[in-house]
Formats: sequence, C-alpha cells, structure tokens
Amino acid sequence: MERILIFIKHHFGFLWRIIEWVNGFIFSLFFKSRLNSVISGVLSEISGSSYLFRRLDLSDTESLHTMIKNQDISDLEYFSPHGFDLVSIKRQFKNRSFLMMGVFEGEKMVGYFFLRFFINRKCFVGRLIDKQYRGMGIGLVMNDIMYETSWRMGFRCLSTISKKNKSVMKAHAKNPTMRVLKELQNDYLLVEFVRFARNSIPGESPDNGNQKNEL
Repeated sequence: MERILIFIKHHFGFLWRIIEWVNGFIFSLFFKSRLNSVISGVLSEISGSSYLFRRLDLSDTESLHTMIKNQDISDLEYFSPHGFDLVSIKRQFKNRSFLMMGVFEGEKMVGYFFLRFFINRKCFVGRLIDKQYRGMGIGLVMNDIMYETSWRMGFRCLSTISKKNKSVMKAHAKNPTMRVLKELQNDYLLVEFVRFARNSIPGESPDNGNQKNEL
C-alpha cells in the first residue's frame, strides 16, 4: 500500500489530492473530536522547554513558508510532505487528516512537524528544525508529541526514511522505539515507532534536526 501511495503522490498529483480529500473527509467524521482531545492532552504535558509547541492554523502560513525557505536545499531533499509555496501550504491546512504543528521562540517559527492520518489507522510523521536550532532538544519533544498523539489515537506511528540520508539513519539507529518494517522503492525504508514500557521520554534519539518523510 505504501509503495502505491508514494507512486501516486509523485506521478498523479490530481489523483493524490482526491485520495487526500476523501481520506480527510472520512477521518474528520470519525476521529476529529478525539484528535482534538488527544493533542490538547499531549501538549499540556510538555514541561521544561523554553519553546512553544502548538498546532498551526492558516494565520501561520507566512511563518511556515519563511522558515522552510530559509533552510538549505539539502535539508529538503528528502523532506516532501507537501509543496512549500504559499498556495500549497494554504491548501494543506484544508486537509482534515493532516495535523500541522510548529515550534516557536517568541514569534519566530523554528520547527515544523506533522502527522498524516489514514483511515486504516496508520499515521505518518515527519519533522524539520531550523538549521540554527538543531541540537537543542527540540527534536526530542517533537518525537514525543508525534508518537504519543499517534499512539493515544490508536494509530500505528510510521515514517518513510531514505537510506541515502546518512544523518537521519545514524540518528535513528539509536532510537529505541523504531522498528524497520520493510524496504520500499528508491532506497526508502518503512519504519514504525512502537510504544514500550519505560519511565523516560519516547523517541530519545539524537536531535539531528530532521526526520525526513516521504508520505
């Protein structure tokens, strides 16, 4: 299924938008209220951070566009959850199964992460941290929010990672929650982040800045 979705996304943009609209409509009917409750609870549990982690809305379009535009091209090579122009970002806010999250230092957006829910109870996650704010623990909190939200929703938490992305592969090699499920086309791996019993924060992998995500 993942292979098919990635192929459609890259080769049949119009069909992909139809799939997203139908998926978003059904997701909203059955899961919208639960998602609102879950994400509020997860965010309320964040402590000890000097940054603000919150949901994004349409008013954040310019901030998100600016943050992404200021990153190196190499940082976006494997990060393609949607288009990054203003029109595409505004369109993405209309996707009811796509949760867009941001990290702020004051008024400045310094991180972007997302959860893409599918009605078969799979959730794909990804993140991007401003190049000047990496290695400061932001990624660990992002992971915690993404994983916990997915798990509490009763969804499997997944990502597609390129084996060519050496920094991310190295970081996730130490991520105790990650399990490789299978290899996809073009040297991508389908991985799952699984919950397990322990007292520390899930996703304690090195904060290298980006969790590259294809879906």
